[in-house]
Amino acid sequence: MNESSKSKRWFDDAQRGVLVGRVLDIGAGADPVTPDAVVFDQPQGDANRITAFAPGSFDCVYSSHCLEHMHDPAATLANWWSLVKPGGHLFLIVPDEDLYEQGVFPSRFNEDHKSSFTIGKKRSWSPRSFNVFALCAALPAARIESLCVNDIGYDRGAAFHGPVAGRALKPLGRWYDSLRKRGRISRWPGFERWAARTLGRDQTRGEALAQIEVVVRKG
Repeated sequence: MNESSKSKRWFDDAQRGVLVGRVLDIGAGADPVTPDAVVFDQPQGDANRITAFAPGSFDCVYSSHCLEHMHDPAATLANWWSLVKPGGHLFLIVPDEDLYEQGVFPSRFNEDHKSSFTIGKKRSWSPRSFNVFALCAALPAARIESLCVNDIGYDRGAAFHGPVAGRALKPLGRWYDSLRKRGRISRWPGFERWAARTLGRDQTRGEALAQIEVVVRKG
């Protein structure tokens, strides 16, 4: 799934307004957020600490669903922040731990996730939880311009928070998601509720969003 393409259909004017000038897209793959964005992904190097650019090289540093794969989110974010020029922006998107991981960590849906993220809880069930507000507020000369959970298309009634028992039946859930994605069948709400409680269901395999979005201005 091209996460940036899926997300940017719903960007508001303020979010689109920061994606101007020289933009670095970290973790873009083949789906850069703007046609002329500078892409930094695995072929370009290690995103845990980017050394390929001078500090203050970009008007906007954008990253969608990449920070959760980094070993030390705070140190990595500080490094990415150093690449933003004064007056520029960091635009960050990460999964929301309650909507995506759903009470289970390590993540049942992506075994490479090294951390989970929230924005407003005093205490998390996840042993590797990071508060996005606290991470961004700790950046030098940072001003958080927007911070929200985006759950467009996400059905909370078809989610289940906690461990599930039916791992052997997971191909059944993938079969259903595949047919829905290709438009072969209409939605079966009863099956989705059963699948959430029995199999665990990643709604983001379709068009649903389950993420935290934050825009931070430097200076």
